[in-house]
Amino acid sequence: LFGNLRYGKVGTFFPALGMGICPWSLDLIAEVHPHGKQLNGHDDGMAYSAAGKGLLLEELFIAVKTTQKFHQSRMGLLLETWISQVKGQTYVFTDKEDDELREKLGDRVIITNCSAEYSHPALSCKMAAEFDAFLVSGLSWFCHLDDDNYLNPQALLKLLSSYSPDQDVYIGKPSLNRPIRASEALPKNQTKSVYFWFATGGAGFCISRKLARKMAPWASGNNFLITSELIHLPDDCTVGYIIERKLAGHLVPSDLFHSHLENLHVIQGPQLTKQVTLSYGIFEKKLNVIELSGPFSPQDDPSRFRSLHCLLYPDTSWCPQPVIL
Repeated sequence: LFGNLRYGKVGTFFPALGMGICPWSLDLIAEVHPHGKQLNGHDDGMAYSAAGKGLLLEELFIAVKTTQKFHQSRMGLLLETWISQVKGQTYVFTDKEDDELREKLGDRVIITNCSAEYSHPALSCKMAAEFDAFLVSGLSWFCHLDDDNYLNPQALLKLLSSYSPDQDVYIGKPSLNRPIRASEALPKNQTKSVYFWFATGGAGFCISRKLARKMAPWASGNNFLITSELIHLPDDCTVGYIIERKLAGHLVPSDLFHSHLENLHVIQGPQLTKQVTLSYGIFEKKLNVIELSGPFSPQDDPSRFRSLHCLLYPDTSWCPQPVIL
């Protein structure tokens, strides 16, 4: 999809796209059809699938945020498991070039040139890169994931099929049990308290194309970083702020998305295969993973992602096959 796109140098400005000065700005000017149709993408006038009917994987833009130090460990695991099922729809946003990752994903590896630091500006820089790449793609749904998420593509399709990309849809799992409070900067060093819901980025979330286009004045290019700095909150909070405070939209809460900051042990049995995302990590100083009896041991599969993948896709070549007598 991005084979014909060139990445601008630091300071490149693309007024036609409303992009500000960012290190990852896409030089799209030469790649847009003179009559307004995007090459290697979809015309914005494409006929979208009706809600509840016929949503295809090909209509999804799945963005995975990562950083160089996790290319081999976290990304290696994802490539081996769920990304293998949706390779054509998955785009990896990272901060450094990696020949091995490039060989496996080709032009679906997006080098943002954002800082590798775990900071508000660096995270917002990557989120803005994801957002603009989605707008360029012309696809129907934008779904953001972190590199410690397992995505069940079929569960995601089932969920999104209840909605239309022609509606304003923002769906994910709230990080808190109440709206978050932010201090919005005003002239003359004044501030105003604002409250809004947001979907935690660590569990993943999805946004319809119609809503994403409305977000562009605050989320496209350098505008995302400016908006994030305005409320002094990280990237996932900024997404919620734009949608709920600037556009009067609303988060659709879903318990099918999960981050490592919740107790994953409680998701067991038949419920595992119904979840859209799962995760792993350290929570309250303990290893926090889903519980599966096999087929791999916790020592061989500490994240439990490989065992989960074999539960969903038992015909995978590296999954232990049952012995037939």
